[in-house]
Amino acid sequence: MNQVMYINQTCLPENYSTYFFVDLYTNFPETFIVAEEDGKVVGYIMCRIESGFSGLSLIKRGHVISIAVLPAYRRRGIGEALLKEALNAMVTYYGVKECYLEVRVSNTPAINLYKKMGFKIERTIWRYYADGENAYLMRVKLA
Repeated sequence: MNQVMYINQTCLPENYSTYFFVDLYTNFPETFIVAEEDGKVVGYIMCRIESGFSGLSLIKRGHVISIAVLPAYRRRGIGEALLKEALNAMVTYYGVKECYLEVRVSNTPAINLYKKMGFKIERTIWRYYADGENAYLMRVKLA
């Protein structure tokens, strides 16, 4: 857990409490995935499963809470592999029908990855982040 928290603090301005990481891992272990290279954790994704309405029906949806790869290990497909694995786990273990996430409007590499994986920008959430930056809400339907 310490390695995941280190990556979070190194890569992202949004940091979470130890309890938050442990809670997500405890409740949704199949979608809390790490990437390792030579025994070192170099990236992670953590998600949760939520219930919500889509039209008039109640459905389960996945929520990508955080994904990060250490700078020295980027542009190698690690983030894409983590995201694919998490989306597959959402469907396999939780019967999820869709997934969503929030991403900084300035984070072009992440937005491009999400689009490549089928996510579409649904709307802008104004001043979503603590520093005032806007976020895109992106969503993908899952089979």
